[in-house]
Parts: sequence; C-alpha cells; structure tokens
Amino acid sequence: MRVGLLGLGRIGAFHAETLAAHPLVHELIVADPVRTSPYGRPGDPFEADAVVIATPTGTHADLLLEACRRGVPAFCEKPVAGDVERTLEVLRAARGHRVRIGFQRRFDPGYVSAATALRGGELGELHRVHLITADPAPPPAEYIPLSGGIYRDCHIHDFDILRWVTGREVAIVYATGANRGAPFFAAAGDVDTSAALLTLDDGTLATVQGSRYNGAGYDVRMELAGSKGTHVVGLSPRAPLRSSEGLEPSEEPWPDFVARFRQAYVDEIDGFLRGDPRLCPIEDALEALYVAEAAELSRRERRPVEVAEVRR
Repeated sequence: MRVGLLGLGRIGAFHAETLAAHPLVHELIVADPVRTSPYGRPGDPFEADAVVIATPTGTHADLLLEACRRGVPAFCEKPVAGDVERTLEVLRAARGHRVRIGFQRRFDPGYVSAATALRGGELGELHRVHLITADPAPPPAEYIPLSGGIYRDCHIHDFDILRWVTGREVAIVYATGANRGAPFFAAAGDVDTSAALLTLDDGTLATVQGSRYNGAGYDVRMELAGSKGTHVVGLSPRAPLRSSEGLEPSEEPWPDFVARFRQAYVDEIDGFLRGDPRLCPIEDALEALYVAEAAELSRRERRPVEVAEVRR
C-alpha cells in the first residue's frame, strides 16, 4: 500500500515514523511546505492509496475535500474544520468515501476497558461521569486566536470519548471559564481554565474540567461512577487501570499528549489502514463539535445551552 502524509509537525513526524515501519505500507509519500522527514519521499500524497492529514486546522477541510474529489481514503487529525458550516460541507462531500477523524482516545486501553466495563454491566446503572484534560503548559500565544477556544481545541476529545464510552448523547451544557495565566488568552476571547456540567439524554450528569497550566504534567482522566462500581481511566499516568486495583499515582507525570497516547496513536493509524470500526467517522466528529459549540456559547452567555440549539 502507498500512503501519503500531509504535514510534518509534531504529530505528523510521529505518524511518518509509524507509517514507515508499518508492514502494510510499502511506500510513503510526504508533503510539507517547510519541513522534511527521513521517512518517505516527497511527492503528491493524493497519488497514494490512502492519505493521512496532519496539517494545521485551517487546512483540514480543503484537504479532505480534495481527497474526496480524487477518491482517496483519508484519515485526518481533528477537527474536520474550524466551524460547523465547513464540517457539514465536508460531510456532504464525503458520502460514499472512507474518511475518518483522529480521536485517538478510542484506541487507548484505559478507555476501551471503561467502555467494556460499562457496556458489560459491571458498573451497573451509570450515575455520573467526570472528565479532565489539562496541559502542563500553554501553547504559543499566536496559536490561541486560531485554536477555536479551549472547548473546541481541548475538550472536544472529552466530548467524543464521553459519547463513545457511554453510548449517550449530550443534551444540555452549562460551561464557564477563567483566566489565571497569561493575558493572551483573554485577548483572544478564550480562557485558560475551564469547567462544564453536561446533562446526557438519559439524565446522567457529567463534569468536564481543564487547564492550560497544570503543574502535575499532562493529565487526562475519566471516571465512571455507577450503582455497582467505579471505573477510572488515567489514575496512574503509566497504567490507566481500575481504581479497585489499589493504584498509587506515579511520580513521573506525562510530559505531553504524544507521550501519554503514543501507543493509541500507533494503533489508530494501524486501525485506519486495516479498517477498524473504532475510528471516528465525520458524523461523530460533528456531534462532538456541536457539544463544543454549545459549551462555548454557554461560556460566553453564562447560561445553560441545549445542544439542539446549535445544530444546523
């Protein structure tokens, strides 16, 4: 199989190494306007049998549309696009084409185990869910105005995995935020600290918390509390297992998202090449975006927002 790769930033460079070592890939074609890679050769990535898109957010929609136009299966890091309108445009163009979006938590053993426990009845009736996504340090100041805000940029992963693990939809969002760090967040209309209360369509409550300044490193967790038991993902950075196993927190926190989800990223790319059904379709990415849109609207207007309010 020939695979094209667009983008050689941090995650793109990691994908290049993964693809070059994959047994199904016999040729890797890479394209980046400013970076080079020791893996693969330069060329037109759309001439390949499949493409992996790891370019900046603002380019995703156009590249996905090109992949659909040329009939090339595509995997793209989240998001599909920076707004709902362009996401819907790509969704319409992608009908009949294989397009998948990168939400790597679906391939992390901790989240897979949580979904299995919940769906298998081990936790009983689900009563509440808690999610955390916290970065050890903020991204560059110039990135923030282009990020879409903390709910679209960071917590969209929480929204996707919440839907995937529970099998429920988010109905109502009540979100807020604060600025506790550098002034460039407020200047961009964003926040560096976040908290939200989500009501699922069956009445289950979920909380989401986040930060751009987490002194304990990169911290991503999920707790599912049910009538029969509790399942925790990410309690120990090095071993996301059940709380019932008596884990103690590691003294070595994860430095960043690539280190935390390294194997999940590898398995996700393998899943794309092999057609794993866990991969996120555009429809699911759109649903997570709707929740993020509702959260941002709620934060700005300081009121609960029904997700139906932001649907198109």
